[in-house]
Amino acid sequence: MSTIKVIGIDLGKSSFHLVGHDHTGREQFRQHLSRSKLIQFLAQTPQTMIAMESCGGSHWLARKCQALGHEVKLIPPQYVKPYVKTNKNDYIDADAIAEACTRPSMRFVGVKTESAQVISVIQRVRSSYIKERTA
Repeated sequence: MSTIKVIGIDLGKSSFHLVGHDHTGREQFRQHLSRSKLIQFLAQTPQTMIAMESCGGSHWLARKCQALGHEVKLIPPQYVKPYVKTNKNDYIDADAIAEACTRPSMRFVGVKTESAQVISVIQRVRSSYIKERTA
């Protein structure tokens, strides 16, 4: 397991698909895990880079991974799409996320704190109220 350079995770509500790449870019493993099993797996994994598409839930998981000592990279979904090789499924998405993470020109999203996410939600709700009021 120490040969793993990056783990790409395709996020779901209750299940996660993982693909691990080594330093040459070759796929080393594929796994399908539940939320609790994923946290256990990451706790046992040596420190590595973990890549995910950025969304609301990815920030929570990124904070958990950082607490375990991993380096986390969040990629906007539109930047991952060009790396999907064939028909879309969860393992192919995780593989594309891991590959996109290794590109030197890739741009990443910063991990938000819990309070930053709360502020973002409040601003979104407020703007929708203003939009309703002025309609």
